[in-house]
Amino acid sequence: MTKQAAQQPPLFSKLTKWIWRIFLGGIGCLILMFLLAGRGVFGKLPTFEELENPKSLLATEIISSDGKTIGTYAIENRTPVGYKDLPQNLIDALVATEDVRFYEHSGIDFYGTARAVVKLGKDGGASTISQQLAKLLFTIDPSQNVIERIIQKMKEWIIATRLEKQYTKQEIIAMYLNKQGFLFQAVGIRSASRIYFGKEPKDLNIQEAAVFVAMLKNPRQFNPQREISKKRSLQRRNVVLMQLEKSGKISMAAKDSLQKLPIELNFTPEDTSFGMATYFREYLRGFLKEWVKDNPKPDGTPYDIYRDGLKIHVTLDSRMQQYAEEAMREHMSNLQRVFYKSQENNKTAPFYDLDKNQIAANLKSAMKRSNRWKRMKKAGKSEKDILASFDKKTDMRIFSWKGEIDTIMTPKDSIRYYKHFMHTGVLSTDPQSGHVKAWVGGINHKHFQYDHVKQGARQVGSTFKPFVYATAINQLGISPCYALNNTPYTIPKGKYGLPEDWTPGNSDEKYGGTKTIKNALANSTNVISAQLIDMTTPKNVVRLAKNLGITSDIIEAPSIALGSVDLTLYEMVGAYNAFSNKGMYVEPTMVLRIEDKNGTVLTNFNPKTKEVLSEEAAYTVINLLEGVTKGGSGVHLRTANKKFPDSISSGYPYKFTNAIAGKTGTTQNQSDGWFMGLVPNLTTGVWVGAEDRAAHFPDLGRGQGATMAMPIWALYMKKCYADKTLNISDKPFEKPSNLKIELDCDKYKNPENGENGDDEDSSNTVVEF
Repeated sequence: MTKQAAQQPPLFSKLTKWIWRIFLGGIGCLILMFLLAGRGVFGKLPTFEELENPKSLLATEIISSDGKTIGTYAIENRTPVGYKDLPQNLIDALVATEDVRFYEHSGIDFYGTARAVVKLGKDGGASTISQQLAKLLFTIDPSQNVIERIIQKMKEWIIATRLEKQYTKQEIIAMYLNKQGFLFQAVGIRSASRIYFGKEPKDLNIQEAAVFVAMLKNPRQFNPQREISKKRSLQRRNVVLMQLEKSGKISMAAKDSLQKLPIELNFTPEDTSFGMATYFREYLRGFLKEWVKDNPKPDGTPYDIYRDGLKIHVTLDSRMQQYAEEAMREHMSNLQRVFYKSQENNKTAPFYDLDKNQIAANLKSAMKRSNRWKRMKKAGKSEKDILASFDKKTDMRIFSWKGEIDTIMTPKDSIRYYKHFMHTGVLSTDPQSGHVKAWVGGINHKHFQYDHVKQGARQVGSTFKPFVYATAINQLGISPCYALNNTPYTIPKGKYGLPEDWTPGNSDEKYGGTKTIKNALANSTNVISAQLIDMTTPKNVVRLAKNLGITSDIIEAPSIALGSVDLTLYEMVGAYNAFSNKGMYVEPTMVLRIEDKNGTVLTNFNPKTKEVLSEEAAYTVINLLEGVTKGGSGVHLRTANKKFPDSISSGYPYKFTNAIAGKTGTTQNQSDGWFMGLVPNLTTGVWVGAEDRAAHFPDLGRGQGATMAMPIWALYMKKCYADKTLNISDKPFEKPSNLKIELDCDKYKNPENGENGDDEDSSNTVVEF
């Protein structure tokens, strides 16, 4: 025994021995538990195969024709991205903040662990990126029990070391960022980048990357979107920037400059009710549910659109979709203001032509369609109790064009409030390929989920007349210069099954002389349409409409010449495509192909085609429709007329100079306004109207298709033309080389009277209809 040892007090010596025994015993217990955990004593560890293919839920991704992700279907909204597509500034920020020795350890940072133990976690925890990934992948629910959590932690350590053996450092970083949740249905860095900043991860700048790394600590407490956490998010982001400077990745000057910047979000949620193309995405969901029934996986099990990471390549162009939605909002918010004003003196607003009993029945019918009614009915409530609940005031958030409003009102009053709103549908397609480029099914999917593109069939008015004229041209070979008497025309009782004589009148109540069919279509002259359908027969007009892709029932009656039939916007746009496409009908197509999560093509989609009209007849119809925009109800696309109600027509005057074929449509009592507009490589249809046909403008000036619907087309096309990358044609329609029908009315001789075309110049006659 040395002299120094002999001088040690016995008590101190014993205490020192016990401290070392406890310390070494603790280390030994930890090592033993580590070994036992590694052998699965405390529960099953993932196998090699599970490490190779960790279970995860992959969102199905909707990809536009220009390569943008416009939405997802997901339980866990995650679309993985490869390491090569991660920006270096994000990787640097992650390592500098979460695991500074990431490239030096093999899954466990023993230095960091010792520091955390000694300092009781005051300088941060010791979890490496690999450990955090292990927790994300295989710890479903962290235990609140200390012993159980220690065991879970050991498992995570073991899994982390195995992950390090199985994957490269780059793969671990990519897996970690792909698995991390960021709230608002953003799982993984790619979804988060789209939702918070509207861009792909590779395009994140350094301060945006720092925001995401800041959120890793706690996505809720450091969330830049939540009002309550915006300040903490900024502070934490600046900590990340400080760590970048500390690790030498940025200079102190850069750090100081970046820390002064605010967080600027481009927040675009990908919930079905939010973001781009909401109505289209809901239609596509139904399409995919049908597709999976007929297209199983190789093992025979069905694909799950919420879990299997399918990639749906669609025909929509994200730029055109954005322009269509912008044009809709600009005009409809303006139109709604004018509609409210038009109802100021209407005691039964927003309804006309209904008495009190009919209005009460209307509102009750709407109640029965509501979710409130369905829920209470399912709960066993009586009709009396359910009706009473609609008269009790309650807190609710309602839609307005100035933003959602928190208010208190009865559910019945909210129903009547929503009856005041004007609705719309917009569909834009490429006539040659049939590809749908933009689809706007309504004004706000969260509050109004009925799709006015594919679901809503409404009376089409004069937009049906081109089918009558096309039948006459295709069947009889007549010229646009062919003239008919502008006088009342009667189809007698019994003909075509008519119960009585049918004598339609012109909307302007002007008669006399003759009109060329070009002038008649431009100004929607009803008596000419009546003569043409009698010449061709309703049966042949219906046959042509069916060949043009219209599937709705059409009664073979002469009144269809004036547009008495209810059709969808989807059907109308598909049919009009054939006029631009040289008489060839191409079925509208929304999906190009479907791939699995690995990019293997599962299905390619090609549209159905059918030759319906001769090229000569199709071009002649285009010539007729060009007359609508040169001197008919669509003339305001080109001119600036003080009589045109520009207070409604957003963006007027439009002053287009290129070739445009089009047709307006207005139904009885101004319940529906339509405009079908064509340029050589784009067909776009617009419908506007209220939910109830009894809710409408009180006058034709404000309630016609030219003022309700046409402005959306004009605003949309101006935006499309301004974007030169879209290559929307401003050229003339292609004329057939062997055209035999005379289009020059100065040269044309009417076969019935040997005279030139009518003496009315369509460019000087404008009747709004």
